[in-house]
Amino acid sequence: MNAANNEVHGFLDSINHYMNDAMTYLDLPDGLSERILQCNSTYTVKFGVRLRGKLFSFQGWRSVHSEHIQPVKGGIRYAMNVDAQEVEALAALMSMKCALVDLPFGGSKGALMIDPSAWEADEIEKITRRFTQELARRNLIGPGQNVPAPDVGTGEREMAWIADEYVRHAQNDVDARACVTGKPLGRGGIEGRTEATGRGVQYAIQAFYNDDAMMEKYGYGKDLRGKRVVIQGFGNVGYHAVKFLSEEDGCKITRVIEYNGMISNDDGMDVEALKAYFTDNGSFKDCDLGDYEESLDEAFLADCDIIIPAALEDVISEEVAKKISCEVIVEAANGPISAASDKIIQARNIPIMPDMFVNSGGVIVSYFEWVKNLTHIPFGLMDRRSRERNRRTIVDAMETMTEQPFPSQVREPFLSGGSELDLVRSGLEDVMLNAYDRISQMMKEDSSIKDMRTASYVIAVNTIARAYRELGL
Repeated sequence: MNAANNEVHGFLDSINHYMNDAMTYLDLPDGLSERILQCNSTYTVKFGVRLRGKLFSFQGWRSVHSEHIQPVKGGIRYAMNVDAQEVEALAALMSMKCALVDLPFGGSKGALMIDPSAWEADEIEKITRRFTQELARRNLIGPGQNVPAPDVGTGEREMAWIADEYVRHAQNDVDARACVTGKPLGRGGIEGRTEATGRGVQYAIQAFYNDDAMMEKYGYGKDLRGKRVVIQGFGNVGYHAVKFLSEEDGCKITRVIEYNGMISNDDGMDVEALKAYFTDNGSFKDCDLGDYEESLDEAFLADCDIIIPAALEDVISEEVAKKISCEVIVEAANGPISAASDKIIQARNIPIMPDMFVNSGGVIVSYFEWVKNLTHIPFGLMDRRSRERNRRTIVDAMETMTEQPFPSQVREPFLSGGSELDLVRSGLEDVMLNAYDRISQMMKEDSSIKDMRTASYVIAVNTIARAYRELGL
């Protein structure tokens, strides 16, 4: 941040701006504010991999923002437009996110400068394994120290390779598979991890529209059915978010924006059909489910109720911020709105649900996977059958007392002890709703806090500050 004119120029500056703003609401000891703002460490790794008959060099980063609690947690992204500053910003955001939703993790992030589309699968595997070796040599990965996860450009496949390579490095560590989350089910993963961030977006939106105080403040209707949704980014997060919102809440998906064009239909679109078309064609061009436009100049200016940026940072410019119109903006991506654009939108009385809350579903379910790996017990193993027997006893008793059969439409769901997916979704919803309640309560307790982002940062910074004080700092 430019101290002279207080201007905010980039993603990292925006994160620091939000943290600095939150600190004005807190009475922190001298030096503690600076300790929380600073990234503890950022490591640059450079390594070579022999591919296609020659040696290629690659560069990556792993940044640790805060170790007020360990391990630290944060994804690894594969992209060409990454740098150390972006990784530090994402690590800081992860610290805030984990503190807000009350997970026992500090914040970290990693990146590798690579275009995944330029390499074959076996080549990406070699590169990923070499990257893992470099991280392991520097103690930048480990179940009790630093736990990566998928991010942009990576997924279950890369996490499986990372876990396998780390296990080779730490052969005597019985918990080695907990070194990374987001793994395939057969490699120590957990049901519901792939959908987790999108599912969390749904729970966040539900919490907002179920908040009587918010609905009264903005004059909105609580019923999500028929709400018009614009989504930017149709990858894993965006797809699952609109899938659940349309199928379970009755929202209408009226515009989907991708990097190479967008498709719109005021009557709403079938998400599964649209996803199948995009997967097959790589574009919405010539799709008969809506009207296609290649230009994205006015992508966010559609007449709608909910806008969900679910791609990359800084996608809503200050000019767009002056014109955008909707009931709420839901940040499913990290940092899609800069601090400057945020200020404009807040002044126009459009609520923003902040990224550090909205997209925390991924790290929440990663926490469940990490715990599953450490305990070596599948979720529900110890009590599922007991719950089923108890519920069957209740059903039998009710049928005996009423001399009527238990309603067939709810019988089987009630008797079920809950699958791992059921338990993961239940846990995710509980953590998300508790976090929303903390945000809402903070705004009620301090009337000077007018927006959800400020409330979220105040909670997160105060949580980290309390941890440092308890450590004697």
